[in-house]
Amino acid sequence: MAAVNCNFQTFDAAQSCFYAASVIRVTYFTEVTSSWCYWAEPAWADLKQRYAGRAEFQWKIALLDAQSLPVSREQLEWFYQRSGTIVRSPFMLNSGWYEKGVSEYLAANVVAEAAKDLGVTDDRVRLAITNAALREGRKVTGLDEVITIAAKAGGLSSAKLKTRAQNKETEKRVRATTAEFHALQVTQRPTFVVENGIGDKAVLSGTWMAAPVAAVIDSMLADESAYTAWATHLGKPPKA
Repeated sequence: MAAVNCNFQTFDAAQSCFYAASVIRVTYFTEVTSSWCYWAEPAWADLKQRYAGRAEFQWKIALLDAQSLPVSREQLEWFYQRSGTIVRSPFMLNSGWYEKGVSEYLAANVVAEAAKDLGVTDDRVRLAITNAALREGRKVTGLDEVITIAAKAGGLSSAKLKTRAQNKETEKRVRATTAEFHALQVTQRPTFVVENGIGDKAVLSGTWMAAPVAAVIDSMLADESAYTAWATHLGKPPKA
């Protein structure tokens, strides 16, 4: 986040400057085949737009394991009917991507992660893979199929993307962020972690709407700006 020059004449300008100087980091733990992460994407886009310049946003993969995946296509469709009703969706997600017996959808997630190494750090590639699976029902267990989807979405070289996806370091990163997710002692994707520069940290697991996350961001921005104002007037705390 760029440094802020607080040269102001009015209270409103001062307040705006203190907010701008605050450092908020929002981490979104997601998985490309998760239906609730799909339903959370509008909230994620809203938050990034709403707090642009006031917060840093990043997403990390939290792989679904065998215990978190449906055991049959029929069960998956039941879940889709339930979540689609809850979010008032005018369409039902497509279960055609599901493959019985698959314990994790590593290729789809590793390719999304690999795109970061080629400069695509936004949501384009990840969302393209998600849409191909959950809306179009395309299979995403095969690396070549996912590479085709991702390369087109990100304007990337298929060969370079495949090389990065097959790199063991990329898979290691995905497994590390999955371990980071589990260390939070939560089970639901999406999970949002909001942190500020004064040590506050909030974990919202299973939240798919923007409002709860926005409320936390607003609270942390206010607290951090208050600390900044205090330090400006009274300096650092006594050492002893």
